[in-house]
Amino acid sequence: MGFTSTHWGVYEVETKNGKIADLKPFAEDPDPSPIGPSIIDLLEDKTRIMAPAIRQSWLDGGPGTAPEKRGSDRFVTVSWDEAEAMVAGELDRVRKTHGNQAIYAGSYGWASAGRFHHAQSQIHRFLNCIGGYTKSKNTYSYAAAEVIIPHVLGGNMMELLVQQTSWKSVCQNTEMMVAFGGLPAFNSQISNGGTGAHIQREGVRDAAAAGVRFVNLSPRRSDVKNDISEDWIHVRPNTDVAIMLAMCHTLLSEGLHDQAFMDRYTTGFDRFAAYLRGDDDGTPKTAEWAAAISGMSSDDIITLTRQMAEKRTMLNVSWSLTRQQFGEQPYWAVVALAAMIGDMGKPGGGVGFGYTITNYLGNNVFKMPYAPLPQGKNNVADFIPVARVSDMLLGPGQPFDYDGVRYHYPDIDLVYWAGGNPFHHHQDLARMRLAWEKPSTVIVNDWCWNSLARHADIVLPCTTTLERTDIGMTPRDPYVISMEQAIPPVGEARHDYDIFTSLARRLGVEEAFTEGRDADEWQRWIWDNSRSAAAKIDVEMPDYESFRKTGWYKSPTPDHQRIFLSAYLDDPAANPLATPSGKIELFSQTIADFGYDDCPGHPMWMEPVEWLGAKDAGYPLHILSNQPRTKLHSQMDNGKYSQAAKVHNHEAIEINPVDANVRGLKDGDIVRVYNSRGACLCGVVVTDHVMPGVVVISTGAWYDPLDPAIKDSLCKHGNPNVLTPDIGTSKLGQGPSAHSCLGEVELYDGPPIEVTAFEPPEIITRD
Repeated sequence: MGFTSTHWGVYEVETKNGKIADLKPFAEDPDPSPIGPSIIDLLEDKTRIMAPAIRQSWLDGGPGTAPEKRGSDRFVTVSWDEAEAMVAGELDRVRKTHGNQAIYAGSYGWASAGRFHHAQSQIHRFLNCIGGYTKSKNTYSYAAAEVIIPHVLGGNMMELLVQQTSWKSVCQNTEMMVAFGGLPAFNSQISNGGTGAHIQREGVRDAAAAGVRFVNLSPRRSDVKNDISEDWIHVRPNTDVAIMLAMCHTLLSEGLHDQAFMDRYTTGFDRFAAYLRGDDDGTPKTAEWAAAISGMSSDDIITLTRQMAEKRTMLNVSWSLTRQQFGEQPYWAVVALAAMIGDMGKPGGGVGFGYTITNYLGNNVFKMPYAPLPQGKNNVADFIPVARVSDMLLGPGQPFDYDGVRYHYPDIDLVYWAGGNPFHHHQDLARMRLAWEKPSTVIVNDWCWNSLARHADIVLPCTTTLERTDIGMTPRDPYVISMEQAIPPVGEARHDYDIFTSLARRLGVEEAFTEGRDADEWQRWIWDNSRSAAAKIDVEMPDYESFRKTGWYKSPTPDHQRIFLSAYLDDPAANPLATPSGKIELFSQTIADFGYDDCPGHPMWMEPVEWLGAKDAGYPLHILSNQPRTKLHSQMDNGKYSQAAKVHNHEAIEINPVDANVRGLKDGDIVRVYNSRGACLCGVVVTDHVMPGVVVISTGAWYDPLDPAIKDSLCKHGNPNVLTPDIGTSKLGQGPSAHSCLGEVELYDGPPIEVTAFEPPEIITRD
């Protein structure tokens, strides 16, 4: 028995006769995720990529041949030697002909929880050795917050997330937690970098037992309802900002705000207050005004606001609220609301950015100085906001605004992806498929025939976590795991490190890439450097051999409870925020000077293009694409746990009984969900846990077009990103706006359609 670490938890691996028999929950985990064991049946599944493969049109005609056939073409298996020669040749051709900026290293960090075999780190290190690449900034998860919050609170968003008030402090001090966007407990199964012990559900339960009142402001009742009693106030999607502003107006008009806090700890309150009063636009942001926008009654807005002013209140805002048009505004507005209440920096009060969204939030741990795999220097300055990949491919040379600066999209000729899947993350898949025709060559390292692999030209099979050793290590979790190789690589799969080492050898940079170390030596290097750094903060880690023998290590936890912004509250002069004023910026002159019409100098309500309150909405239903409870993004969608939640093999759509009755729908029906961008088939789940006018389709269903040759073809499986708009949150953050989406649902009355998402493409062996 050995251990493995995944993004959804740690497991003990049981093997029999050279096969993995079971993944048993880690003994230290009080709330293990059921997702992990799904991988067992997938290791040698028909979706597994067994050998290097080349898209036939590309193989026959060379780079740029028939890009419109990506996704429908068959593949030809080749030897590793031939595949590596093609990849190295293409990289060399592009960098010499077009420059390294013509290489886009699409990658995301969820491929592995291992510290060394981390696909994103591996590909970036390799490409930096050959001159660099065009990179992406921010995340699909909360890009808008990543850009706005540094202007408002200073610092780096990821660092601020780790500093969130601990759950124990919430249990001991909070009287009321108001959750904008809910507290979806199933999201807490995951954590980037791995997690040893799931603490979110326990944190919520303990807080409820301690008397904390939970208020859920969301179109959808959270899964937390199964564990605790909560007040659910359903509100229209995309209207949280209006509610927050009305609460601020109520505090101001009734004299309930903490003026002393505003004077000492914030700047720009006078400008913000003028907006609340309607001095500039003639529209006071009253509770009645917000009620007409949000559907939340004015009485409820006023009553809840008064209660928040009276009680120690934690305001929590979900990451999902950033993934809408003007997604910067909810995070700015919630900071303004928390500041006016005056509980920021106090035990159990203030603001939380995504409790239960991932496991590490509210986890009271030391930030350990663990060593990463060095990635070297990227000599290419070009970048894009991560969600603007289609814009980049469709508009080379076109300008785009981002965080106060105007840039231009590079001209990309080669895409190399290792880790992640844009056919899961990205919006408006018909548009992305059109953009996907732009590069001459698309190269993918992956272990299964997902949509990304099927839309590539060169596919290199890589190993899974269970086929290699590694170290599960992240500063955001106290558990460090010795990840043991459980089985040999399946088929002809190779480690990403070995793939890049071979490519580096062909390109003359092997020494720069490997520094003379194999994978095991790199892991020892990471451990030894982490151990040395830990010793400097008086933390003694075991030696490498002892760690490998024991199987895991737990770093010490602080005696005191973490309180977000407590140092700033105690002494703002000695601990200023990293903002121009050193204070919380309710009005930002910096942002105002950018002159953006979609992100002004203070929090503001702006009407989205698509929302239920529009005069001419076009479609009657708001489609929410939340994170799935049965998988991590699209990973393990073909596993037993995810498959058990399907409805006749299609992704489920939750719909309120009122909306179902109007359309003659019942549980188990297959429906066509559609708008002007596309359509998909889903299986109906009728529930009063979603408000009327709103339907919910979880993300992660593998993209499965009825006709792969048609860009806007019906998705048979139920991928909601055939429906979502590909627009930036604003010129400031340029994040994804998936939740700004309207559509319609109708009963599908055609012949049965088989879901083929998990069937591999046609693969032939060359004579």
